[in-house]
Amino acid sequence: MSFYVEHQKYRDFDWAGYFRAVTPEQVEKIIRGDKLGLLDFLALLAPAAEKHLEAMAVKAHRLTMQHFGRTVTLYAPLYLSNYCINRCLYCGFSSRNTLPRKQLSPAEVAREAAIIRSGGIQQVLILTGDAPAVATVEYIAACLQVLKRYFPSIGMEVYALSTGGYSRLEAAGVDALTIYQETYNEELYAGLHPQGPKRDFRFRLAAPERAGEAGLRAINIGALLGLDDWRRDAFFTGLHADYLQRRYPAVEVSISLPRIQPQAGGFEPAFPVADRHLVQYLTAFRLFMPRAGITISTRENANLRDHLVRLGVTRLSAGSCTVVGGYGDQTETAGQFAIADHRDVAAVAAAVAALGYQPVFQDWHRLDGPAGEMNRK
Repeated sequence: MSFYVEHQKYRDFDWAGYFRAVTPEQVEKIIRGDKLGLLDFLALLAPAAEKHLEAMAVKAHRLTMQHFGRTVTLYAPLYLSNYCINRCLYCGFSSRNTLPRKQLSPAEVAREAAIIRSGGIQQVLILTGDAPAVATVEYIAACLQVLKRYFPSIGMEVYALSTGGYSRLEAAGVDALTIYQETYNEELYAGLHPQGPKRDFRFRLAAPERAGEAGLRAINIGALLGLDDWRRDAFFTGLHADYLQRRYPAVEVSISLPRIQPQAGGFEPAFPVADRHLVQYLTAFRLFMPRAGITISTRENANLRDHLVRLGVTRLSAGSCTVVGGYGDQTETAGQFAIADHRDVAAVAAAVAALGYQPVFQDWHRLDGPAGEMNRK
């Protein structure tokens, strides 16, 4: 059964009625429990659970210590291309926005990689816009041949691919996929994506399954918080993560909790998400899936990111730039979205260490290719 079928089961769910029925006693019992079901997770997302954030945070911290120890993995994004044929209303790279379009050459990829690696980062996430005829699978594979000389672990956040496309890039050196469904509300999704291949809700929704079939070792999913009611998208993200973990038990499943940030086009979220609700979502998910990773990017400010570490975060971006070629050319300004945490890698690592955690720069490497050779020596 595909996730789309499982997702459909909850499309007409009485969210408001369920939330009204959640009692403080029910929340307390769930927090004390050892294993949560889907409706337990949903109860922890309810308004009634807001009064229990401290208890949720204490247990989330304990579970994170149990499964991950005092470690936080650091990574950096590397934008290869901002060409895009989609008209996503919320994205700075949307084809409707006027901005300089650029795609890195192999030499420019090497320059960006060298700068990122010089700061200590050993895990990189490559990104492109959705322009398959420009940033082709072959182009991405060629970039990977350059990047493998610098990084033992390479993730990707690109347009949704076929199983064959994921297999091709896995063979070329990618080991992880990040892909956001943006929102799990299918009707709302259609309005937010009026043009372009990304408009196909079901094809994108099944992308993590195709990546699992292709043999990628790690899959990170999420909803862009602010597009729809955060409780609904948080629940579906958890449902999706649980589905992937059950179907692909060997895959490292994780989620991101990105909130909409200012971007070209000036899109304003219809459902702003408060800090306390971000905390509620994060801790509820940790109680629901204790072994899953949780990523918080530089979309969030330094103070908040530091406070979230103890609540269950396992992965942070550091020294980030959302501009194509922006690490080497500081005059470039057309990023995908505004960054809120401008600290360099050393500062983020120092902050993590000050909290009593170990900043981890490498926890994986392939045994084939130049990076594998480098790590065997």
